[in-house]
Amino acid sequence: MDIRNKVALITGSSRGVGRSVAQQLAARGCRVVINHRDSEDQAQETLAWIESHGGKAIILRADVSEDSACRSLVNQTIAHWGQLDILINNAATTNFLRFDDLDALSEDHWDRVLQTNVKAPFYMVRAARRWLEASTEGGEIIHITSIAGMTGNGSSLAYCASKAALINMTLSMARILAPKIRVNAVAPGFIADQWTQKGLGERYGAAMQTHTEKALLGKVSEPEDVAMAVLALITGSDMITGQNLVCDGGSIIGPRA
Repeated sequence: MDIRNKVALITGSSRGVGRSVAQQLAARGCRVVINHRDSEDQAQETLAWIESHGGKAIILRADVSEDSACRSLVNQTIAHWGQLDILINNAATTNFLRFDDLDALSEDHWDRVLQTNVKAPFYMVRAARRWLEASTEGGEIIHITSIAGMTGNGSSLAYCASKAALINMTLSMARILAPKIRVNAVAPGFIADQWTQKGLGERYGAAMQTHTEKALLGKVSEPEDVAMAVLALITGSDMITGQNLVCDGGSIIGPRA
């Protein structure tokens, strides 16, 4: 897809991977919707960066775990830009919990993780479908999954299960929405960013070292690395759909032989 003058909606794009995706798309002429739930200051920083680099963007606040909010988010996008060509389902939540402590997996944790990480992407796809189908070159959907959904190891058991579900949903949606919409996913490994650092706390340094040593490329991903993987799926071959692109420096297949 030629993304110049296209419109992209990126959920959870005030910071981290979502911010980097918004920046990369805007820098190449795509008009961007910056979405956040409760981080207005960071959303404004993202907007300022895009505008200072000659890009176009707006900020729309919405809690995408609510179906009505997803529909409103899409409607506001259409009201402002008149079209929607690309949907990036990036918003996610978790808590860092020990896997062997099953009692820590409260009903509230399960509900919150599944609501945001699984149901919200479905709500967004459903709300955006007719507009994406109307895109002149065909619509694009990218889900941000995780290698946690493939390895069963990550911040929490519930998080792993949610990302596995999203990977599966990518396959189903690719079948349902073809041929007018391509649906793919990017699965990051360990990401060196503030979100991971905040979640792991004092364990962050040791965890980063472990993942760096496991990675065949000898490093972990920055948010920009994940954003470039997203960009590659959108602007590359239009023959790719239903795929889950791993972006982890080779850690899932490491260590070196």
